Amino acid sequence: MRMRQISKIALAWDLIQQGIPKRRIADHLRVHRRTIIRWHQGINQFGSLEDFLDYHLIAKKGPRQKRKINPILKKRIWDLRDKHHDCCGQKIAYHLKKDYGIKLGVTTIYRVLAEKYILRSKWKKNKKPGPVPKAKGPREVVQMDTVNFGSIFAFTAVDIFSRETDVLLRPSLEATDGQAFLHTCMKRRFDSFVNLIQTDGGSEFKKELHQDALLYCQRHRYARNYKKNEQSYIESFNRSLRKECLGWSKYKPSQIPALTREVNQWLVYYHYQRPHLGLGMRPPLKDWV
Repeated sequence: MRMRQISKIALAWDLIQQGIPKRRIADHLRVHRRTIIRWHQGINQFGSLEDFLDYHLIAKKGPRQKRKINPILKKRIWDLRDKHHDCCGQKIAYHLKKDYGIKLGVTTIYRVLAEKYILRSKWKKNKKPGPVPKAKGPREVVQMDTVNFGSIFAFTAVDIFSRETDVLLRPSLEATDGQAFLHTCMKRRFDSFVNLIQTDGGSEFKKELHQDALLYCQRHRYARNYKKNEQSYIESFNRSLRKECLGWSKYKPSQIPALTREVNQWLVYYHYQRPHLGLGMRPPLKDWV
């Protein structure tokens, strides 16, 4: 393989001296045009084909050293992850460019993060998604769900188009709690009416909530069992709520007032500062400021 490469360099040099364009040489040798240019520049720099080939052979011996990243840049990457609630590589790349004018690949960012943090495994691609209600504008589809925090339950909702969200902490998981959440979130967050409200089939979203749902929507739809992708937007938000705000701890009902203040503060960050991948790195309510 090495001798074949040397033969290509020698042939390329011979063709260059004959005045043949580098593009045609590259196509003939099946290499990139930039490679021909580098070979040409190297031969001119060393003064002769023989000296360049000697250097080329020496340079190709042994394993190639990995590129080193500036320690200051590493620290910036780590600081950005801590500052923005363990955000992903795409968001770190966004903040690097926005705050420091540095353009860095996501693969490189994850390589730096792996030096300090334990990262989750890569998501398996090409999973066939289940059917999800579509939205062409805000206030068309709102998904609702709950998150278990021991003796406290977080009722959550998201507008799947605008990504606006709301959270209400309750001491139990009864249909009356779901009803209280419905009245609260629809009035203070979703302008009191949407086209469709979608929930799972849990008991907290039946009886009282189902009876009152039509006060705030044209249709209340239950997501199909074992079809998690039908609730993908709210499930994604629930992960963010755990990861960036309340964690995986177990709480007591007496902690609801303090936790509510913490959640409300995080929701302000979520809506006005946190870049959202699904919105092209724009916070959900940035244009409303």
